[in-house]
Amino acid sequence: MRQVAFAAVLTLLASLRAAMGFEIEDDLRFGPPDATPLEILSTTDFVILEPVITAYLQQNPARSLRYVVASSQEVYRAIAEEHRAFDVVISSAMDLQMKLANDGLATPLPAEALRGLPAWARWRDLLVAVAQEPVVLILGKGALAAQETPPSTRRELLALLRDNADRFEGKIGSYDPAVSGAGYLFAAQDARLSDTFWRLAEVMGRMNARLYCCSSDMIDDLRTGTLLVGYNVLGSYAMAWAKDDFQVIELEDYTLTLLRTALIPKSANEAEGAADFIRFLLSDNGKALIARGAGLPAIEAAAFDRNTHLRPIRLDPGLLAALDRVTRQRFLEEWRAAMVQP
Repeated sequence: MRQVAFAAVLTLLASLRAAMGFEIEDDLRFGPPDATPLEILSTTDFVILEPVITAYLQQNPARSLRYVVASSQEVYRAIAEEHRAFDVVISSAMDLQMKLANDGLATPLPAEALRGLPAWARWRDLLVAVAQEPVVLILGKGALAAQETPPSTRRELLALLRDNADRFEGKIGSYDPAVSGAGYLFAAQDARLSDTFWRLAEVMGRMNARLYCCSSDMIDDLRTGTLLVGYNVLGSYAMAWAKDDFQVIELEDYTLTLLRTALIPKSANEAEGAADFIRFLLSDNGKALIARGAGLPAIEAAAFDRNTHLRPIRLDPGLLAALDRVTRQRFLEEWRAAMVQP
């Protein structure tokens, strides 16, 4: 009887969650109020893309635009489960974007916008990278003593944390892969590239690391001194707010390089306008504006030849394997065992 009652409660909670809809963090509107808006759903804070959006609206004065910000999991939910009628979806969770495209929820992109892109920066004609950015380590003020040098590899980071356990107790932050799509992507890629990730997870767990949904919250706590270390932080956020508050480090053993991706969902009402916006994002002018606003380099294969520590997360079917339900569950169980210790 208890099991039946518990199942009924779970069903009720699921129904309530579905009725409430996906969770929005920000909802901004621009342009003429009587114009049909181009609706963009994104994981990227508006300040990062403000220059490119402002320029696009200046070139299209009759167009209005709605910019909605949500977490990567909520963005996926809005399209995959609720089939919301957004026209462009931009996300840092490359694997979830690939799943949307692979599951038949994206419409083909304009062929001319895809010309010249490397194969790893696009998937079929459904998903395209609009910027690439490093996933970085951040050290806040007070993280290092006067005689200490910043760690340049994960092994050096491990040594710093182990040798100064009291200093870093409760002062380390990272993504929670159980709730963040981008966080799960980074953790899965870390585990694939190096066994050091699991040792680092165990050390952070012993020091009661704080877990976050998003880079902006981690950065806020770094700026106030709540954190001294932020691991796997999006480079665009780190560079936009770094100033003199903290050090941004690309680790030399490897630095994951995220591709921010865009697609046009099948549920779009303004598919033609969406294609035009993505063309603008991928134009030389659009790339320059993205770089100006967020410090994000354009998609460029040569960047990885010049900077051998950079490791691109490629748009290929391997991303989908990590999203398999059993694979994900096992990974998160192992991660919890490392992070949650007696």
